[in-house]
Amino acid sequence: MSPLNVIVIGGGAAGFFAAINCAQMHQGCAVTILEKNSKLLSKVRVSGGGRCNVTNACFDNGVLIKNYPRGEKELRNAFSRFSAADTVNWFKERGVELKTEADGRMFPVSDNSETIVNCLLQEADKVGVKIKLNVDIEGVIKNDDETFTLKANGGGIFTCDRLIIATGGNSKENAYDWLKKLGHSIVKPVPSLFTFNIPNNKITELMGVSVPHAKVRVSNAKLETEGAIMITHWGLSGPAILKASAWGARILNDLNYKFTALITWLPKHTEEKIRIEFNNQREENPSKMIMTNCPFELPKRLWECLVQKAGINETIRWADLPKKNANLLSHFLISDEYKVEGKTTFKEEFVTCGGVNLKEIDFSTMQSKINTNLYFAGEVMDIDGVTGGFNFQNAWTSAWIAAKNSI
Repeated sequence: MSPLNVIVIGGGAAGFFAAINCAQMHQGCAVTILEKNSKLLSKVRVSGGGRCNVTNACFDNGVLIKNYPRGEKELRNAFSRFSAADTVNWFKERGVELKTEADGRMFPVSDNSETIVNCLLQEADKVGVKIKLNVDIEGVIKNDDETFTLKANGGGIFTCDRLIIATGGNSKENAYDWLKKLGHSIVKPVPSLFTFNIPNNKITELMGVSVPHAKVRVSNAKLETEGAIMITHWGLSGPAILKASAWGARILNDLNYKFTALITWLPKHTEEKIRIEFNNQREENPSKMIMTNCPFELPKRLWECLVQKAGINETIRWADLPKKNANLLSHFLISDEYKVEGKTTFKEEFVTCGGVNLKEIDFSTMQSKINTNLYFAGEVMDIDGVTGGFNFQNAWTSAWIAAKNSI
């Protein structure tokens, strides 16, 4: 009897993890990765600025799932089978130590994504996973005997007993047409994890300035996030902005990425507390210039920009601060408005909201509810996380479950 033949479509993080674990767990089966490009593990290489943000040190699954705008309910079940702690242990057992940074992101101690790439490539080689590059699958046929026939562009034909789909997200809905022909429905893909473009605004002159804790709201939408904000030459970035883009992916797409962002630079303060602080400054530092004496923990350049925006010039002292200008400055500190007109993809880490409908997948096995012997892993599903290692954790978890249950 010939060994079972498993094909994994996709040579990214989820694809490699599925293939390696499948070969390790089910010795004797033949596992092949089909990758449409000439390069493997592309997103792993660029993640975290080339350091690879492998996962997040969030070891409470109830907290971990809160970082997924789509897939939270389904991943609760999945993470009970393979968690962030399991990811850390998996790599540690293969000689790759991970370290935790202050914000919870975990990277290889080497600070080099090639450490993760090499680990996956070596493990795949060790367990006998075959890899075929430049194979672009354009269609899959489910045969009467529950096997699959895969047709590639250029005329290549492949057959397998089990099929794991780990093709990642795609911004174009027609890229999923071959999955629709297998009976699956696709939730329309739209971008997630992007920064806000604010053209022709003075704030962009502060590029490089970062505020550790701020709040972002989108006007006329129930969307609010907190975290660090970074000012760039095109607008606003940083964790708070990226979280807003993830949670509001569909809302912001419907708005064609044209909306008003309200920034609270001092989220721990109310306007009343700010007015009290202004009065304290009048009494305690009456002769000091407002422009050069900020009473709050804000970057110097940002404070100067907001002071100017409130119509306060560099010669005005605290004792001479007019009530009108004080009210304006207080308002800008609590609800600073910016007209957003467009987005920019966050570095090379393209993430989509959308993909295979989660109702059509059994998350205890990652098997399709429509086609037996067909499994899914990673971003090809309608699952996406905020920045911080969460998208990779979905890849590791879903791939491991698919591998375990594919034979």
